[in-house]
Amino acid sequence: MNPRLRTATIAAIVCLSMISWSSAQVPEPNGAGVRQGALPRSWQPSGPRCEDKPQFQVNAYNDDLFILRESGCSNYEKPFLFLIFGKDKALLLDTGAGKTDVAQVVKGLIDSWLKLNGRTTIDLVVAHTHSHRDHIAGDGDLAKLPRTTVVAADPASVQAFFKFHNWPLEASAYDLGQRVLDVIPIPGHEPSSIAIYDRQTAILFSGDTLYPGRLYVHDASAFTLSVQRLVDFTHGKIVAHILGNHIEQTRTAYLDYPIGTVYQPDEHSLELGRAQLLELNEAVREMNGQIRRMAFRDFTIWPD
Repeated sequence: MNPRLRTATIAAIVCLSMISWSSAQVPEPNGAGVRQGALPRSWQPSGPRCEDKPQFQVNAYNDDLFILRESGCSNYEKPFLFLIFGKDKALLLDTGAGKTDVAQVVKGLIDSWLKLNGRTTIDLVVAHTHSHRDHIAGDGDLAKLPRTTVVAADPASVQAFFKFHNWPLEASAYDLGQRVLDVIPIPGHEPSSIAIYDRQTAILFSGDTLYPGRLYVHDASAFTLSVQRLVDFTHGKIVAHILGNHIEQTRTAYLDYPIGTVYQPDEHSLELGRAQLLELNEAVREMNGQIRRMAFRDFTIWPD
C-alpha cells in the first residue's frame, strides 16, 4: 500500500473510532437504567367530524408522567402539554391554546395520581416552553387551582423562578422531589424559550425549537447558539426521546401538512431523537445567520 494512502487510512479509522466512542451513550443495551414508559403508536386524529372528539387525548407515559394533546377541534395548533410528578411537586409544562377545560383535565389527573399514591395534596408548578399564545392560554384557569404556582412566561420571571445564574449560557437544576429536571435556556424561537431534560426518563422536552414540523426561527443568532447548547448538553447523556410541542409533519418524508390543518390522519410520530438534533444543528450552522426555508426528512426550518 502507498505509504501516504496507508497513513490516511489509519487516520480515518482513528477518526471514526473517536466519533463512535464519543457517540456511545451506554455500554450495553439494557434500557440504560432510565425509567421506562410508553408512547402511542399514533395520536387520535382530530376531525374530520368534531362533535364526538374529546378536548384532550391523554397518554400515560408511566404512572408519573402524562402527555396531553389538545384536539385540533379546539385549536388547529394541537399543542402538547406535559405533566410530570415528583415526590414533593408536580410540573405542568404549558397550558394549551385555550377554549378548553384544561384546568379540570389536569385536576382530574392530579386527583387520580394522589389516590394511586395514597396522598391528599401536592403542589403544582405551571411553567412554559415559551410565551406564544398556543402554550399559555390556559394560565388563568390553572392559576385558580389550589396549591398552584404559575410562572409567568417572560425571560425575567423564568430566570428568577428557576434561579438561573448565567442566562442563557448555563442550565439550572429544578428538583420536584427525588426527580431532578435540568432547565436549559434556548432563546431564538422566542426570548423565554426553555428545554427541560428529565433525568428519570431521559426525555428532552424541546418546545417549539425541535419537533416534527415547521421550526420558526425568530432570532437566527440566538437560535443557532441554543441548538448548539442542546447538543453540548446532551453529549454523553442518554436521550430516550426528544418531545416537542407539535406535529405538523406527515409520515411521508419531507412533507408537512398545510398551516391550519385540523385533520391529520397520517401524521409523523411525536418523538424524535438526538440524530435530528444534530441534523438541525448542522443545518443552522451552515446557514450562518441567514435562515432560509429548508425541508428535511422530519422537520422544516422556517424564518420567522
